Amino acid sequence: MVEETDIAVVGAGGGGAVLALALAQKGIRTIVLEQAPGPPQGLRGEILQPNGQQVLDQLGLLSTLPGESTRTVQKFHFCRVGGERLCTVDYGDLPPPYNRAVVTLPNVAHHAILNAIEREPSVSLRYQSTFTGLLREKDRVVGLTAKQGEAQCSIQAKVVVGADGAFSKVREALQIPAELHLYPQGYLIAMLDAARPMDDAKYFVGKRTILGMFPAAGSKVYAFYMIRAGSYDSVKAQGLPALQEAWIKIDPSSEPIFRTLTDWKQTAFMPTGRVRTPTWVADGAVLIGDAAHAMNPHASQGRMQAMVDAMTLADLLPECLATNEYSATKLRTYETARRPQVTMLQKLADEQVLFWNTANPVIGFLRDRVFSTLDRNARLRYRVLSTTAGLRKDPPFGMMDRLMAAGFLPDPSARDVAAGGIR
Repeated sequence: MVEETDIAVVGAGGGGAVLALALAQKGIRTIVLEQAPGPPQGLRGEILQPNGQQVLDQLGLLSTLPGESTRTVQKFHFCRVGGERLCTVDYGDLPPPYNRAVVTLPNVAHHAILNAIEREPSVSLRYQSTFTGLLREKDRVVGLTAKQGEAQCSIQAKVVVGADGAFSKVREALQIPAELHLYPQGYLIAMLDAARPMDDAKYFVGKRTILGMFPAAGSKVYAFYMIRAGSYDSVKAQGLPALQEAWIKIDPSSEPIFRTLTDWKQTAFMPTGRVRTPTWVADGAVLIGDAAHAMNPHASQGRMQAMVDAMTLADLLPECLATNEYSATKLRTYETARRPQVTMLQKLADEQVLFWNTANPVIGFLRDRVFSTLDRNARLRYRVLSTTAGLRKDPPFGMMDRLMAAGFLPDPSARDVAAGGIR
């Protein structure tokens, strides 16, 4: 069986689903292949940064997210292990209307996107469908092959989009080399309960210790706890009380919340990795999201960047279809627009890994000193916030800024938020 479509997307994750919906709203025929049996159901914490909120707004979905499943958070407090506050970042300092973070219950935004796709007649979303290879004419990709259930199929497409994650099979079939780095740490995620809703988010740093606590809807609280990659089973073997005691030492004031962890089913493990590739495009094919540029979650932008990828590509593909031009040169317009911000965020996340995950007391001292400086310096704090929010394409700090943040130089513009403007 051979089918024809305009665009074939492999993967219905954060980038692939957004792309499919954005194309559907432009009336472009799209087939989406997803190897999972259905929409995701697992535990995962999700913070919609302002740029992600903007994408959902453009798709007409932000205002439709169920209020009982979302929670607006304005302030994030960075603290030293033990409870001492180092710095507070207030999303209210950003320009409206996206001057907040939005924490959702597991998969809420993703399900809203998938449900919207199912209502679009120009899109076919197919679960239990596995990519098996590419169709080519000379050096150009003209479609793909897949296994749908037990049936083999071929799909001819003007453009094939690989949105299939850090271990992308599409990228492999395109023979695009990738530098895949798996970090030695990952995150244990837990869903906890609070007797009364938390007002603000808290993020604790110490000697090779990170614990984030984010208020969610319905008096729920997400906990993100850094552990060694591959140690999830050994952490579970030590028992729930041991994990609770470790958290209580980090934040004694939250002991009642930590005591609500009563079953390992409230937890999951999130590995972390980074992908770098020399190109995201080929003749007739393109990579988006983690397939092109996975990054450490310290950047708070992995899923958001996949969504912005999708919207940028969705703006380009109608022109490609109108001109019948699908070359790598044409598709590189998308990569040229997106790569600077992605590269900056990957580098920033790796710097944060060095400083935030450290066991070195000197580096830890400098880290805490920078946080304390940011608490007093509105200009530098705004630069960090606008980067985390996905609104900045250039690095938040130049060399002089770094010296000021470390407290080695005075900052005459410390109170001038406008001087930290978004670029």
